[in-house]
Amino acid sequence: MSHFKHHVFFCCNQREPGANCCNNHGAQDLRDYAKKKVKALGLSGEGKTRINQAGCLDRCDQGPVLVIYPEAVWYTYVDREDIDEIVTEHLQYGRVVERLKI
Repeated sequence: MSHFKHHVFFCCNQREPGANCCNNHGAQDLRDYAKKKVKALGLSGEGKTRINQAGCLDRCDQGPVLVIYPEAVWYTYVDREDIDEIVTEHLQYGRVVERLKI
């Protein structure tokens, strides 16, 4: 059995100036927001959800991106509303958010 039900990796890579990267789209701030939201909903901890920061996930052209395991579902997002939808639908209720899936 896995230690976490869901493991979420946010690409927070910062590339050189002028290069496209997830962190140029607020990835770090939205990862921090997701972490607080998951904790506030009681979804964090052993057997539940873990939010992590990752280096480059090599999909910056579709960024910002995050991936949720064990399902290996990749998402893009723009703002807190998108993060809210991913947290509620995928992490809380187990439903993939098709409109944000990449």
